[in-house]
Amino acid sequence: MISVCYCGNRRVFPGLLLSVLSLAKHTERAVHVYVLSMDLHEQNAAFLPFTEGQIGILNEVLREKNPESRAEQIDMTAMYKERLAHGKNRKAAIYTPYALLRLFLDRLPGLPEKMVYLDIDTMCAGDIAQLFDTDVSGYEYAAVRDFMGKFWIDKNYCNSGVLLLNLPMIRETGLFERVRDLVCTKKMAMPDQSALHLCGTKRLYLPERFNEQRELKQDTVVKHFCKGIKWILFVPLVYNIKQWQREKVHKRLKIRAFDDLYERYDELAAEHPEEF
Repeated sequence: MISVCYCGNRRVFPGLLLSVLSLAKHTERAVHVYVLSMDLHEQNAAFLPFTEGQIGILNEVLREKNPESRAEQIDMTAMYKERLAHGKNRKAAIYTPYALLRLFLDRLPGLPEKMVYLDIDTMCAGDIAQLFDTDVSGYEYAAVRDFMGKFWIDKNYCNSGVLLLNLPMIRETGLFERVRDLVCTKKMAMPDQSALHLCGTKRLYLPERFNEQRELKQDTVVKHFCKGIKWILFVPLVYNIKQWQREKVHKRLKIRAFDDLYERYDELAAEHPEEF
């Protein structure tokens, strides 16, 4: 079974559903989706875990393709509050605290040894098994270099939106514990991503097709709808278009590859309006 992890809160359910729809579409194998979330409504009224109904929709989508697939939500509230709630990046300017929840995967019992982590703003354009089956023995994790960071920060700076994790190795080297320490003590613009870069010692570099941060290509496995820059008459134009911003995906990014998934999304939204 392919194990995939997402992190997020109730507000980003449209993105999670679209990503899971794409995940299920492109693989024949059973998929176990782990959704890490928490209740931080005291910090922000929108910071709530996914509802049971929303997780039920994910299970419906997954089991339409393979009856052995499933989705489950794991409550990370206690772990986060114990370890990171008072750290220097608790109110990061760019990312919500939910992005940090993957850093606790080494502390969760009963997980498989290998796991794919995907940001909510990713869409599969190919079979995720191609990534999951990559050999990471001897490595803590595998990742793709960051499109912009490899020029401006370090040539080996990686984007953490798509990761293939070797959890036994991560526990052995203490990688995530060191990353949690750094996230607590050092203020960073991109906390977990930069901390992984600074603390990781055994990293496998993946080809861009596993985390395509620009144009969708024929061999793309995962398309990441992350922030980017386009140059117009030598002037940089920053854009940040997500897959759930359908009109912008069509008109500005010129991507039509996911239109069938938008149609299925609309059907589910009509069937379960209370969850959208």
